[in-house]
Amino acid sequence: MTRIEREKTVIGQMIAIYCRKHHNCAGGQLCNDCAELLAYANNRLDRCPKGNDKSNCRKCEIHCYSPANRDKIRAVMRYVGPRMIFHHPLSAIRHIINEMK
Repeated sequence: MTRIEREKTVIGQMIAIYCRKHHNCAGGQLCNDCAELLAYANNRLDRCPKGNDKSNCRKCEIHCYSPANRDKIRAVMRYVGPRMIFHHPLSAIRHIINEMK
């Protein structure tokens, strides 16, 4: 699995957790706002100029997200980040290791 594919999986996991807790979505279905945010994030990852050699988006000097979507994704990550270890421990551990590099 490439880094871009891994990041798409993780962002999908994070948005699903956020949507379930904040928008009362159940059964793995995302609300329209969260589905649009996920589609936007996947589109940005597909078009990343650095490709699979990219660093974490937070450390990148290129800002691919529009300011409004950047705020939305920040809110998702701020809420879900500390909870990822309980929902998706392997993804969380992999992220911590990548942050240390």
